[in-house]
Amino acid sequence: MSGFNSSVPEAPEAVDPVGLTVHTMPSPQQALSRQGTRAGRLKMLLVLAICAAPVIASYFTFYVIRPTGSARSYGALIQPTVGLPDVPALRPDGTTVSLRSLKGQWLIVAVDDAACAQPCERRLFMQRQLREMMGRERERVDKVWLVVDDQPVRPELRQALEAAPGMNILRVPRASVAAWLHPDAGHALQDHLYLVDPMGEWMMRMPADADPNGVKRDLERLLRASVSWDLPGR
Repeated sequence: MSGFNSSVPEAPEAVDPVGLTVHTMPSPQQALSRQGTRAGRLKMLLVLAICAAPVIASYFTFYVIRPTGSARSYGALIQPTVGLPDVPALRPDGTTVSLRSLKGQWLIVAVDDAACAQPCERRLFMQRQLREMMGRERERVDKVWLVVDDQPVRPELRQALEAAPGMNILRVPRASVAAWLHPDAGHALQDHLYLVDPMGEWMMRMPADADPNGVKRDLERLLRASVSWDLPGR
């Protein structure tokens, strides 16, 4: 007896349905708020860039695009610069002030003992002359004498230095000054004049027995380079 074989077809493999995730669309108010936040951040970054640009440009000009030959800086550039330490300094009247409070002006800094022998007096006189030689820009420059011992300053010297425009005479421990300022090899701390920028950064050391004309050229260049962002008065 003839017949035929019948087979039950295999059940097809189950197919998982494709999962669909429905995302909630932000409301118009949320979208506008996010756009406003991004715009605000971009504006803030733009303002910061505009404010910082003159400072960056002036320092780039002085430090990077420095002229060569006879126009090279007379003093030694300090790289990296070193900020004013937050240490107490004693004024002649007995009041105390933080050394860091001197920020805001270009500073010509001298360091010595209170006895202030003849080389010290020459440097203090040079400070006064240098400031006056800056002409109408002199209000952007302060003179500072850091006294690094406990002896009294001679009354006649103090009187001369405090005559207008007065010298900032501040008594600071030698160790604190030596941790901030450093002399050239083979010289003592008191052998130099030091330049500090308005941001409170020690950025140049003048040679021992400096030529006033060389110091004047450097100071004039620094004042020109910073004129767009440095204003007279602390």
